[in-house]
Amino acid sequence: MTTYRESLPQLGSRIFLTDGGLETTLIFHQGLDLPHFAAFDLMRSTDGRATIGRYLTPYIRAAKTGGYGFILDSCTWRASPDWGDKLGYSREALAMANREAIDLLVETRVAQSTLDFPMVVSGALGPRGDGYVASDLMTAADAERYHDWQIGVLADTPADMVAAYTITNVPEAIGIARAARRHGIPSVISFTLETDGRLPAGDTLAEAITRVDAATDAAPAYYMINCAHPDHFEPVLDDGGSWLQRLRGLRANASRRSHAELNQAPDLDAGDPDELGRQYQDLISRFPHFTVLGGCCGTDDRHVACIGHACRPAQAAA
Repeated sequence: MTTYRESLPQLGSRIFLTDGGLETTLIFHQGLDLPHFAAFDLMRSTDGRATIGRYLTPYIRAAKTGGYGFILDSCTWRASPDWGDKLGYSREALAMANREAIDLLVETRVAQSTLDFPMVVSGALGPRGDGYVASDLMTAADAERYHDWQIGVLADTPADMVAAYTITNVPEAIGIARAARRHGIPSVISFTLETDGRLPAGDTLAEAITRVDAATDAAPAYYMINCAHPDHFEPVLDDGGSWLQRLRGLRANASRRSHAELNQAPDLDAGDPDELGRQYQDLISRFPHFTVLGGCCGTDDRHVACIGHACRPAQAAA
């Protein structure tokens, strides 16, 4: 049974924290081998599931300490058919991995949430292709058919919503939103942005949000930005416009590197957690409707703790 599917609490004024860069943390900080960045593969074993649980613990602590809510995103960013095929998963095994990932989050919520500490369970989706490069683009109809399978599996679990991260182009976003609407589960679209504040496919953020809303009757619950440094997208926000009210979440990189540089780098650029916290504080002081705050590639619990500490005055005011 879902808890918040009919009324997502992050659509109010309260701030909800999320986690940071799951895959980069597991690979660079914990030394795990994640083929194709597929963290869902950890659901195969008891030790793997425990790894995900331990990963979430400091993020949950930071949210609870700061008086925030928390969004539990599943480790299913790569758990869609094409990526499952590359890892040798049958459809049945892939569906089980998606379900077990949500079950883990539900167990975490039962153990940790209170009336004063709401926790939203979110089924994470990823692009069919690369999260940095817009290549082999699908039509919206093809995207809807592709993502329908995973969304259908997640909709049949207690997940409150699905959130599509590192989406590089408008047709794929439209397809995801339409499939989620058909399955009766709220969707969130989070766009990857380049150093110029545009999607990898070339659209401006304003164009992308406006086009998806027009094609889906504003089906997404809200939109987010992820996998870009605040310096890359802050000028875009200054342009303003009605589309900006549809944007409610940030999962930024702490690194100022471009996606091409991140792809080629042998190291992990974690940037400056304190600086990132201050930049978030500035952003939500200017855009108080941004209520979902977390990190992306290269960020970890230090960054989210700094974000939580810096934004506490805004949370207290909310």
